[in-house]
Amino acid sequence: MKSQWECFLQNLGVWEGSFTRFSPQGTLLNDTPSRLSLEGLNNNQTVRLTLSRSGGDDVKREYSSVGGGVLFFENGSFSEGLIQLGPFSEFGGELAFVHENRRLRLLQLFDKNGQLNGLTLIREHLAGTQTAERPPLQIDDLWGEWQGQAVTIYRDLRSPDIYSTTLKIQLDDTGRLIQSTSFGERTITSTATIKGSIVLFDQDPQKQIQVLLLPDGASATSPLKVQLRQPLFLEAGWLIQPNLRQRMIRSYNEKGEWVSLTLVTEEKV
Repeated sequence: MKSQWECFLQNLGVWEGSFTRFSPQGTLLNDTPSRLSLEGLNNNQTVRLTLSRSGGDDVKREYSSVGGGVLFFENGSFSEGLIQLGPFSEFGGELAFVHENRRLRLLQLFDKNGQLNGLTLIREHLAGTQTAERPPLQIDDLWGEWQGQAVTIYRDLRSPDIYSTTLKIQLDDTGRLIQSTSFGERTITSTATIKGSIVLFDQDPQKQIQVLLLPDGASATSPLKVQLRQPLFLEAGWLIQPNLRQRMIRSYNEKGEWVSLTLVTEEKV
């Protein structure tokens, strides 16, 4: 197992791309070109971050350790966010994939009332490399059965769990989406309404979950409202190739504590 610092170092380089803000309903609000440098110093004992965005001041930080609200997978993919959901406070998290010369990052934010407040999609590639962006995700891209493997890592850094997964997505006779998810021995089936680029899991009016279909094969799964004393999760998906998809899930327990992070890599069968 690599250390968390070694996993962080998988992100070194100059990443060019953009920050694209969306409303909770998926309306594109603005798109800002960006350049992010992660430079190793002192034989990679320190990492200097410099973020430049059009029309804004540069952000500069230096890191000599990682921890707190962030966890990394061995390929450099990571999630960062609040470790505790609290009353009357803003909440959110970032889910970030690294694949070859590309990164796709998704930031989900909730206001002080717990309502989904907006999303930022960050698409990046290593400077000087060729990049071919995926088309916007369509519901048709997801139909069928996906089989994969999940890795769950924990805040307390105990040994990861590795297990097989199956995801089946289909339509019923009334046009509702039926999703069946299997993690190891456990299977969860749920249904949703499809409205354009929004898939709404609305079986329980008190716990509605929305999936937004976004550019570059991305998807954002989030509760419309985060609630105290209820387990919750934030999820991002990335269709890297027509038959290859990754999903990342940041999970909180009923006390509002962040407990784990899961990366699913799945292929269409």
